[in-house]
Amino acid sequence: MKNLSIDVSQVAPEVTQDMINKEQDNVLKQLQTLTEKSGKGNDFLGWLDLPDNIDQDHLMSIEKTAARLRGKADYVVVVGIGGSYLGARAVIDALNDSFDHLKGDRKNPAILYAGQNIGEDYTYELLDLLKDKSFGIIVISKSGTTTEPAIAFRVLKELLETKYDKDEVKDRIVAVTDAEKGALRTLADQEGYETYVIPDDVGGRFSVLTPVGLLPIAVSGYSISELVRGAKEMKSLTGTDVPFDKNPATIYAAARNLLYQKGKKIEIMVNYQPKLHYVSEWWKQLYGESEGKENKGIFPAAVDFTTDLHSMGQWIQDGERSIFETVVSVGAARHRVLIPRDEGDLDKLNYIAGKRIDEVNKMAELGTRIAHTDGGVPNIKIEIPELNEFYLGQLLYFFEKACGISGYVLGVNPFDQPGVEAYKKNMFALLGKPGFEEATEEIKKRL
Repeated sequence: MKNLSIDVSQVAPEVTQDMINKEQDNVLKQLQTLTEKSGKGNDFLGWLDLPDNIDQDHLMSIEKTAARLRGKADYVVVVGIGGSYLGARAVIDALNDSFDHLKGDRKNPAILYAGQNIGEDYTYELLDLLKDKSFGIIVISKSGTTTEPAIAFRVLKELLETKYDKDEVKDRIVAVTDAEKGALRTLADQEGYETYVIPDDVGGRFSVLTPVGLLPIAVSGYSISELVRGAKEMKSLTGTDVPFDKNPATIYAAARNLLYQKGKKIEIMVNYQPKLHYVSEWWKQLYGESEGKENKGIFPAAVDFTTDLHSMGQWIQDGERSIFETVVSVGAARHRVLIPRDEGDLDKLNYIAGKRIDEVNKMAELGTRIAHTDGGVPNIKIEIPELNEFYLGQLLYFFEKACGISGYVLGVNPFDQPGVEAYKKNMFALLGKPGFEEATEEIKKRL
């Protein structure tokens, strides 16, 4: 069976294979620290063993809830922000028919998202869409008080309550939250919503294999069992018993940290499959929030090729040499479309007539990698054989595992996020939230 693979041959000359090999002892030490849960942030390492600990009864319970929502609703709104929605969206968008939302014969509810922004027009337009539609809500929040999802849930719940009686509203809302405490837990208990628990030892950006990610993915009709199976396979492929040079997570962690030491401060996640856009968005949070501490950390960016070659390609090819690329490549497209021959050949494309569009895309990928490495942009290539639940499970767990190792190599705690509180203090003060009066006065002096 094929598995995810990694190729770091194109990170030279900045980083050589010999340099990577010399990192073996340190990187394996950090893998051991992660596995033994003896390092910084070890109280948030529940994600590490999730693939082995998720039992079939748990998956069947999630599937049963998903089936109920599918039977009741044409639309299901996932309310959450950051890690509370990005993992699910990454998988759903990767597997969805790109134009499913325009088709009237959908087998499963359309998944919509709310609480990931505070856009008033976005919220109005969502409410306007749903006012005459059958919908349900999956609300995801550990506390229930995070501003963006709390606002979204409040207005969506109000709309549900104008459309259905109390029992029906209860059946259309599922809360994924803390086991015992918090505003959402209190409300769910009061109203009788079905609930799933966000484990205390799993941070949001690592939560895709908890009900945070599994429930929306199941509602979309995709196999969460296969997703978990892929993650479980990757867990075994990245264990402490795997040699350094055979372990994709240790190789990735070593290569990217060496590139960082060589002045490559920006990592650009590249895909040539538009369905992977939200995988990149999920990856950006995973690495940005995990490593961006103590004035350290690679800045994670992302582009969708070949689309962004026509906007960002010039800068990547000839701009400041502070970047490297990590290319996520998919072995084979799921569908087959041949380029037709045209007698007039005005567009001069007959030289590729009869070829699959995917073959052209693959040559664009290869040609761009060669051009960028020739232009001083090191390239790491991560390949999955095809786009399905199993390989997405491998890909997501691979990035999680490598992130933990990489953060320890960098010398930071990869599992906290102290910096995200700074803007909230200012926002609450500006809005006049009780308890922030002192901060309000401080801000007034600066305005």
